[in-house]
Amino acid sequence: MIVAGWHPARVTGVTRQTTSARSILLDVADWPGNDPGQHIDVRLTAEDGYQAVRSYSLASSGASTVIELGVDEIPTGEVSPYLVRDVMVGDELEVKGPLGRFFVWRPEQEGAVQLIAGGSGIVPLVAMVRAAQAAGVGASMRLLYSVRSADDAMFGPELGGGAAAAGGAAAAAAAGGTAAGVDVRWAYTRSAPEGWNGRAGRLDADAVAVAVWPADQRPLVFVCGPTGFVEHVSRILVQLGHDPDRVRTERFGGS
Repeated sequence: MIVAGWHPARVTGVTRQTTSARSILLDVADWPGNDPGQHIDVRLTAEDGYQAVRSYSLASSGASTVIELGVDEIPTGEVSPYLVRDVMVGDELEVKGPLGRFFVWRPEQEGAVQLIAGGSGIVPLVAMVRAAQAAGVGASMRLLYSVRSADDAMFGPELGGGAAAAGGAAAAAAAGGTAAGVDVRWAYTRSAPEGWNGRAGRLDADAVAVAVWPADQRPLVFVCGPTGFVEHVSRILVQLGHDPDRVRTERFGGS
């Protein structure tokens, strides 16, 4: 269900995720609830009346009127610098949504689920992880999260990242939190944490093949991240035998 028009949203919490990213809690009084993977539009209005609108994924789902955004700053952007640097508890924004029907997962969907994120593309996939845990179906889900370094991982502690991931995929998956029961795999493209057993570098076919559900299990795959990352990973998945019709993608221009 989409609530028509723009609606006031009051900031109730902010959390620093990385040096350039924040998660923001918003209370939207008439929020109808949303599915994991959906997004909203956020509108800011300047004193002179100028308005800027941007779309942001939701890290939350369900019926609560409190929703959670994840925002990574684009230094040349009009909206993200304000949301990451300046917005405070008590401030009011305007939001529209929830939006999006294709890039959505629901707990009642059966079968294996593979999530693959690059950078801030993790935000809608966190919503899916949380929903799977709440529904007790985390064992059907795997997550592969590619970041430049452990310090660049949004929701890192929640997903068993950073130091917990240094021992490899098994340590990350067993780290607890909402990632408990979900097999979380990590890829570091520039620098790996101390003690990491794998290599650091761009995801290639071998790394993806080891980390994801095999194609013969016909997983439903969600890939989210910068455009280049999504296109690269999608090509690899098809090369590995995954059905293109079961690969859903969401991409954005910023890194």
